[in-house]
Amino acid sequence: MASRDFVFTSESVSEGHPDKICDRISDAIVDTFLAAEPQARCGVETLVTTNRVVLAGEVRGPDSITSEKLIEVARSAIREIGYEQENFHWEHAGIKCFIHAQSTDIALGVDAAGNKDEGAGDQGMMFGYACTETPEMMPAPIFYAHAILRSLSTARHAGNTPLLGPDSKSQVTLHYVEGKPVGATKIVVSIQHSDRIEREEVREIIRPHVLDVLPPGWMCDEEHFLVNPTGRFVIGGPHGDAGLTGRKIIVDTYGGAAPHGGGAFSGKDPTKVDRSAAYAARYLAKNVVGAGLAERCTIQVAYAIGVAKPLSFYVDTGGAVDEQKLAAVLQELMDLSPRGIRTHLALNKPIYARTAAYGHFGRQPEPDGSFSWERLDLVDQLRRAF
Repeated sequence: MASRDFVFTSESVSEGHPDKICDRISDAIVDTFLAAEPQARCGVETLVTTNRVVLAGEVRGPDSITSEKLIEVARSAIREIGYEQENFHWEHAGIKCFIHAQSTDIALGVDAAGNKDEGAGDQGMMFGYACTETPEMMPAPIFYAHAILRSLSTARHAGNTPLLGPDSKSQVTLHYVEGKPVGATKIVVSIQHSDRIEREEVREIIRPHVLDVLPPGWMCDEEHFLVNPTGRFVIGGPHGDAGLTGRKIIVDTYGGAAPHGGGAFSGKDPTKVDRSAAYAARYLAKNVVGAGLAERCTIQVAYAIGVAKPLSFYVDTGGAVDEQKLAAVLQELMDLSPRGIRTHLALNKPIYARTAAYGHFGRQPEPDGSFSWERLDLVDQLRRAF
């Protein structure tokens, strides 16, 4: 039997991290297409490096969305993140667009025709997870790693930390006793900064953001509170490290506390089950935990390209409930075909740019329909079923 006393680590990266810049641009392009045509298709990738951005991929949507328009979308995303540095500037960076029309072969498998329902946009398996470690039903290490960087981002955008830059990373290690998190053993924050300040000054700017985020008494000792452990982080962003869409899939999900099928989310419209089925699996797992049926729940769903119905559906609650019955009930409560998921969660909307940093899960549903997969609207039906 696995030990219930252990330490576990998760990391987060900010919206200014090079990979996250790419996720943000790719999702802003998805939003642009969905705003113009809710049934548009997108599979978009972005690369960034020193004052260069490359857009690639395939789309199906209005001809009015030109390459020039997509370059404007990319510049706007970079500006909103806050990059006005000599070696990466929203206004001056060279941007190339190689986005082209979607393959007709892929469209043939996905589109509905005659008696054929819409098929999945790709094969693969997707996982959803929820647990009782935080009120948001997320694993605590990734939740607090995100929260530290969100706090720093809010302060930067408000102009309260002018000597800090957009590029940052956090890492939170928590001690678990009897399977429950009780405190931090190590906290790591690396953040880009002006050459006018040294590491100790950066440390004291960071400290209150960490203390405000962690529960009282959870802060680690001074020896294990590491800020910019290399000693200096002036060169950052795409000038310090190239970025690509989809390279932070563990940051985007559960911080390594749950399985991952390997598919990235950003840059994909909701016909791509890499994205939509992962959202559906999280939605179902969260409602299981929210209903009090289990302290943790893992769900896997698998698809074949062009096929509407899932190939398999798996539920693991650690034996807390009859899992065969639970699997049957969940599939009655939600149609897990690509069309069913998109309809149930209202995913054909321009709601994705805001998901590109600080996690796709553990967020609050918003009035415009974003983060609809975080709703707890199946709880009563699940309680009645059990």
